[in-house]
Amino acid sequence: MLEQLMDLVREHAQADVVNNPAVPNEQNEAVIGAATESIASGLQQELANGNTEGVLSLLGGGGNTATAGNPVVNNISNNFIGTLLEKFHLDKGTATQLAASLIPTVLASLGNKTSDPSNGSFSLDGILNSLTGGSAQGINLQSILGGLSGGLDKNGDGQVNLDDLKSLLSNGAQQQQQANPGGGFGGLLKNLLG
Repeated sequence: MLEQLMDLVREHAQADVVNNPAVPNEQNEAVIGAATESIASGLQQELANGNTEGVLSLLGGGGNTATAGNPVVNNISNNFIGTLLEKFHLDKGTATQLAASLIPTVLASLGNKTSDPSNGSFSLDGILNSLTGGSAQGINLQSILGGLSGGLDKNGDGQVNLDDLKSLLSNGAQQQQQANPGGGFGGLLKNLLG
């Protein structure tokens, strides 16, 4: 999933990163990698914090919810701004503008791709599995979101619903973060970037 996400960021980074005179050309790939890591770790953090509704709304909403007013988008953008300031020493205005343009655009595109059943490049199940270390493996999200009951009743209320999914994904994301205490996706990005 991370490689596909990086390709998606790269696809949208031409104007904001590559053609941006404030970003030195030798740092283009590193900035694209930082944007990718900010998105992946931001989504994982949202799940770990129990914001399953926000992540599902963002990824399953057909890209319509990936706006600057969305709290998930804001958190990811702010994280990316911090990285741009700290690692790349961009000025605050440039970092803010870059994040405000790139992050919502990529997340809207990701939401469009995950909600389009004819697009096989991204699936909601695949993304959630990647972010939670496989906790969503074999789960039909549509069935859970439809309120079907069964063995996935994590809170013991006799129904399988969003609260059960929230518990399952939050625990999986927390375990994934603990298994990779250095941020989780950083090592994978180093492998992708060489």
